Amino acid sequence: MRAKKPAPTPSESSTDYHLESIAEKRAGPGILLLSSSMQLMYRDRRTWELCAQINKAQNGKAANGVLPPAVAELCSEIMKTLQVRTDAKDWEHFRVKRIIGDPKRPVLLRGVGLPDKTSIQQSRILITMEEVGRRQEAVTEQAKEMFHLTDREVAVVQNLLKGWTNKEIANELGVTEQTVKEHIKHIMEKTKTTTRTGILVQVLRL
Repeated sequence: MRAKKPAPTPSESSTDYHLESIAEKRAGPGILLLSSSMQLMYRDRRTWELCAQINKAQNGKAANGVLPPAVAELCSEIMKTLQVRTDAKDWEHFRVKRIIGDPKRPVLLRGVGLPDKTSIQQSRILITMEEVGRRQEAVTEQAKEMFHLTDREVAVVQNLLKGWTNKEIANELGVTEQTVKEHIKHIMEKTKTTTRTGILVQVLRL
């Protein structure tokens, strides 16, 4: 499946370039954002690298710029779930996961729906892609600067982008779940949001 990519506006191009420059410096998870009609809204360079890696493992060809069938299937499953889970809070502790690709270099897919109360057509699909076992923190420098986040809050945001639960984040950072909840509360205040998915929307500047 070849995703359609809309022509970026000057501001979008600037944002995309800045995010890609961060990705080049820090090998973190790939981030993919699609509309409810499966139109590509955002992707970083790491996403295409992992997509090419998955396509090569499954088809013998890298097929740059093409979403692997497994990723497309994951997106379709999330869209079906969005018809049932219509509130942002429904996705706070729910995500769809898959491990695909070469068994020697498996890729973990984590998918979450970003519902829109006005219309399902305005909902979004967020996919993160990460090589299993690769624990490199890709600090979201743009979000840190824009929302004046502390280093610990940045670490929490980065793990939210991976689709991790509070418990998983707490284990990763070596703190209690209550501490993670407090960090998320502060991040919500700084980003002027009320949910975890709201934080993701702000970080990705939808």
